[in-house]
Amino acid sequence: MISVRFIALVLILAYSSHLTFSLSQIQDRRKAIQQAGVVFGASTGLIAIPTRSSVALAESVIVTNKINPIATLSDGSKFPLASFGLQVYDDNTAYKLTLTALEVGYRNFFASVLAGNQRGFAKAIKESNIPREDLYICGSVVSNRASGFDDSKSATTKGWMRNMEAFGVGGIDYLDQIMLDYPGPSCDSIRGQWSSFEEMHAQKLTKSISVSNFNLDQLDCVLKTATVKPVVNQLPYNVAYHPGSVTENSKRGLLVQAWAPLGGSTGRFDSRIKDACSLIGKQYNKSYAQVALRWIIQNGGSFTTQSKNKDHFSEDLNVFDFELTQNEMQTLNSLA
Repeated sequence: MISVRFIALVLILAYSSHLTFSLSQIQDRRKAIQQAGVVFGASTGLIAIPTRSSVALAESVIVTNKINPIATLSDGSKFPLASFGLQVYDDNTAYKLTLTALEVGYRNFFASVLAGNQRGFAKAIKESNIPREDLYICGSVVSNRASGFDDSKSATTKGWMRNMEAFGVGGIDYLDQIMLDYPGPSCDSIRGQWSSFEEMHAQKLTKSISVSNFNLDQLDCVLKTATVKPVVNQLPYNVAYHPGSVTENSKRGLLVQAWAPLGGSTGRFDSRIKDACSLIGKQYNKSYAQVALRWIIQNGGSFTTQSKNKDHFSEDLNVFDFELTQNEMQTLNSLA
């Protein structure tokens, strides 16, 4: 009998990329990282392609998309492991790139408020005519400058309302996920932020709620009182930069989504890292970037990446049809 894994490999049709994040977002995120003391984790969900080196191996295989394998998050929602994350460019560019991403097979989209182009993204979604239920759309709120429970809650509510207004341009009336992009300055502030998200969730405007750039103490602040728990923690995580524990997020029920999967603000991959990844990739007919992305997947994570090149868009999806050995994983682990 043909195995599910064999079928999954046959169905993989695309290719992977190595373009990173914009300088303006890099500066903001770098400050947040320094203040937060970021740690990393792995998925507790079912990873579509199980691996020998994964922190959290799946007990079964889930492939509901021919190109982009799916994880099951701790709240039961299905989450494509490869995401297109819009960067800082105008709405017209966002519109064009979103259509390109849809064409090559992306179905998971992170439209950050930091990018300032959610309307362009939403317009592309509307004109693509792809059924809404086939898409996974994540927005974000930045409210970390507010202090105290009440002010933080109010600022966060204004933030997600602005998200819904922008997405409404494309007829998007609910989100699959909303992400709190940076924690507030105190536990009381964070709980105010989270209380607002829980109200959004109660109104069925979002199916899941998540965080970005949260360290363990900040996560625990949320988890101690949350009635709806976060399912994803979006963090800078790559071969060149992966400090801290890769298991603690998993223990708390969160999948790590790498927002700098190929270096980005954590420092671009130097020749040593590129050469090591390229050497490993030769035997699989993969680029250094594909190997680096595969490393993330086998560590139990997911990634959001972007490009302005159609071929690179496709390349980022072609990381699910090969498996790094334990020795290769150890080699890559040692590069940071």
